[in-house]
Amino acid sequence: MAQIQFKGKSFVQNHHLLVKYHELIPKKDKSLKDKVSLHDNLIIHGDNLKALKALLPLYAGKIKCIYIDPPYNTGNEKWAYNDNVNSPMMQEWLGKVVDREDLTRHDKWLCMMTPRLKLLRELLRDDGVIFVSIDDNEQHHLRMLMDEIFGEENFVTNIIWQKKYSPSNDAKYLSDMHDFVVLYAKNLSLWTRNLLPRTELQDSRYKNPDNDPRGRWKVSGLDVKTYSAAYDYEIITPSGRKVLPPKGKCWRVSKERLDELIKDNRIWFGKGGSNVPSIKRFLSEVQQGIVPVTLWLREEVGDNQEAQQGFNNIFSDAVTFGFETPKPVRLIKRMLQLSTNEDSIILDSFAGSGTTAHAVLSLNKEDGGNRKFILVECEDYADKITAERVRRVIKGVPNAKDENLKKGLGGTFSYFELGKVIELESILSGDGLPTYEELARYIFYTATGEEFDQKAMNEKKNFVGKSRNYKVYLFYKPDIEKLKNIALTLERAKSIGKPGEKRRLVFAPTKYLDQAHLDELRIDFAQLPFEIYELAR
Repeated sequence: MAQIQFKGKSFVQNHHLLVKYHELIPKKDKSLKDKVSLHDNLIIHGDNLKALKALLPLYAGKIKCIYIDPPYNTGNEKWAYNDNVNSPMMQEWLGKVVDREDLTRHDKWLCMMTPRLKLLRELLRDDGVIFVSIDDNEQHHLRMLMDEIFGEENFVTNIIWQKKYSPSNDAKYLSDMHDFVVLYAKNLSLWTRNLLPRTELQDSRYKNPDNDPRGRWKVSGLDVKTYSAAYDYEIITPSGRKVLPPKGKCWRVSKERLDELIKDNRIWFGKGGSNVPSIKRFLSEVQQGIVPVTLWLREEVGDNQEAQQGFNNIFSDAVTFGFETPKPVRLIKRMLQLSTNEDSIILDSFAGSGTTAHAVLSLNKEDGGNRKFILVECEDYADKITAERVRRVIKGVPNAKDENLKKGLGGTFSYFELGKVIELESILSGDGLPTYEELARYIFYTATGEEFDQKAMNEKKNFVGKSRNYKVYLFYKPDIEKLKNIALTLERAKSIGKPGEKRRLVFAPTKYLDQAHLDELRIDFAQLPFEIYELAR
């Protein structure tokens, strides 16, 4: 497989592994739920690379659909490279705006995207997919990068989205009318795409001019291009007109089959009975869904103008910091319709104006689904635009044309800020000790690679959770003086119960048991605060 090369690639290949685990701090005053929870719809304010890493303990392998709308790197977006990679060259890049004159702008963009895409892949379910909006500036680079990270065999398609209605008459060369949506599966052999729902416009093409008791229908041509002499014959219409198939073509059915269809009132000769014959196709017999295509027209999924008008309508009374280029709700809903079911989790780590949450709530309202969204936004408008939009569409937008939106889409969300780094080494110094729950979540995921179940944790019994191979325990207090006196003793080892089928993985600052006792009690000991290793699963 061909590989893409770019400046800084060797430094970012494994950078996602070095990103520290950060706390997620609940903000009840910014949430729309009485009890803030990481199992709710989520809006997270903070650097999306760090936030994605913080989500791993709970959501690794759980996300059904990811949609991201990263900077297109046009040179006019004023984004800056902010990943603190341990390289003098990349330290020089930190905080500097990437503009059109920057000769390394493509390298910086790829360095920014690489660790994020790797973490996003870890968060995806095995039958999940990722959609990425992009334009011509980086589309070719993105495809090669995703081929490396997701595997070229998992490329699904490159969707063309008509983003504008009117051409730009001042375009220097050709008027840009479309963007791309690149679609990859985590494992294409496991992903099944959904059919799209039929639209009222499509159904409106079916009429019933002869009051057929079988309902509405439309006609389909009786002739075909694949010629067969046996199917080339004369048909006499009810009015007495003689009809032959067009030159070089024949009828699609035999004479005998035609007679059966006429007797069954499946052939239409027009109201006067003299038209070229056609076959009736009844709406009741049509497949109740549509195979999605790769060309998404504005009439079906909206365009930039529709997106901006919808956004302005929601924020008609508020300052929106000059926010530009939101995506249309119908565009995101199309992605959700073909890739999710009613209880899927959807992630958007470049959340912007919050369109993805709006689309999730709108689709839930329409089909009674219980989909959940997770939004990550690093900019300062995460509360006043991203979250505020979600608040408003949940409660209702009085001047909305859509009745569901006008009354309110319903739902809740919990708002979190990215907190401090959880440094295991700080346990020795007592500086910034994590809570029991935060440390439990961290060690459970790091040691087992499996989801941490907060409800299963029992701090009083020092129980963290159960994985496929282990019962995990943690002896720890966020108090430096108490920590100095915590060790895995025989008494503590027996306090966790008798050995069972699963071995016990026990974390503590130190131990006063020899290996023979540990083996007898079926305990694997992991000392804090030293590096936690991933055990064989």
